[in-house]
Formats: sequence, C-alpha cells, structure tokens
Amino acid sequence: MQNGASILKQIETAGRTCYKSEDKISADSSVGFVKRIIKSGHHSVIEHISVSVRFICDRGISHEIVRHRLAAYSQESTRYANYSMNKFGNEITVIKPYFWPENSLEYLEWKKAMENAEQSYLKLLKSGARPEQARSVLPNSLKTEIVMTCNLREWRHVLKLRCSKASHPQIRELMIPLLAEFHEKIPVLFDDLYDQ
Repeated sequence: MQNGASILKQIETAGRTCYKSEDKISADSSVGFVKRIIKSGHHSVIEHISVSVRFICDRGISHEIVRHRLAAYSQESTRYANYSMNKFGNEITVIKPYFWPENSLEYLEWKKAMENAEQSYLKLLKSGARPEQARSVLPNSLKTEIVMTCNLREWRHVLKLRCSKASHPQIRELMIPLLAEFHEKIPVLFDDLYDQ
C-alpha cells in the first residue's frame, strides 16, 4: 500500500475538483479535507484509490469474502491445484477453527472429518480422478489464498460489516487486524470504524 499521506493528497486532489477549490490545497490540508468528506458522506471521492489484500483463510470464509461486490478476486483453484503433489506436501492443508479447544469433542470430531476428507481426496486422485473431480470431497476448512482488490469506499463497507460482532468469528479474525492496519496507515479514512 502506498504512503497514507500520499493517499490522502490524491483523494483531496480528486475531491477538490468537485468544489473547484484546488487553490486551497496546501502541504497539510488533505487531513482536514478528507475528514470533512467522510463526515459529509461524500464517499465517492474515496473510490479513486484501490488497495489489494492477500488473505490466507479457509474456503468457508473465502465464500463470505467473495460475496462483496465492487471488488476483484484471484483465488487458489482447487480445480487445478493437485494437493497430492510435492509442492503441497502431498497433503491437504486445513485451517484449524480457533473456537474449539484441541481436546474438546467438537475439535476431535472436526479433526477426524479433516483426516477422512484428506484420505478420500488422495484415494480419488490415486485411482485416476482429476483434481477438479476429487475436489468434491474437500472441506470448507481447506486452506486457500485469495487476493481481493477494491476501492477504499468498498473496503470501508467490508470492514464495517465484517468486523461487527454479528460476523462469523473466523472472518472477524481476519478483518479486525486488517482494520487496525488500514487505520494505522491512513487513519483519517478509518477513524470512525476503528473507534467503534
């Protein structure tokens, strides 16, 4: 991500076009201008900046992420990735749900299901199934990588929804630290969301 001060200056330059107030741009005017833009709800101005983020999560959470519109996605393909290959360690990789203690009945049942899914997947590949066929037994807990690109207005929308207490705990596990990072790098744009 580019420098936060540079982002604010770009937003100010674009936004002042609307008001024909470019003559008011100074070395330190962007912070105040962007604060007023956010407060007034003139959020179309912040659409001029896009940011890409790479997530590593399970496929269940990736299904929630891609529901957001006005974004571009590139995701690891289970159709083409063959997890029986050396580069994948000849195994599937899963994301352990943090909400179950490792000795709990729920966790042990989940672990057994993951082991069974891996055995079935590898057996299907060994019997001649293509990865795009064998993937039908892969679990929602399968690790995936996904790159999401959207403008800052959409990031505000995504973070407002996905950091809320009503969101799935595993998506909050991704989005709350992301909000903190956005707030640190370009605080003016995320102050109101970060303080909630």
